[in-house]
Amino acid sequence: MIQITDIIAELLRAANEVETLGATQISRLLDRSIDTIRDMRQQIGVEQNRLSRDVVIYLQTASARARGLPPDQAKDALLDAADTIRTLKMVLDAKYNRIKEP
Repeated sequence: MIQITDIIAELLRAANEVETLGATQISRLLDRSIDTIRDMRQQIGVEQNRLSRDVVIYLQTASARARGLPPDQAKDALLDAADTIRTLKMVLDAKYNRIKEP
């Protein structure tokens, strides 16, 4: 199983090299990040609010449009995915550290 920190690092690396990536690579990275975000949200107990702006919807749209996405927008989507996963990781770490304390 890939570690969360590895996914974050991969997204950051891709964002810095976005001009060298193909649309398929960008789309796959965004799809993996969507799956990771959903899994982490489920562990935390957070549900997607379908009525408000949600990063998952934004990432799905970016993934679907990867072929026509300008490099700066692809970079922004990859960075947003990395930032969201990093934030969720901090929440999960805090949650599990509280559980372990006596």
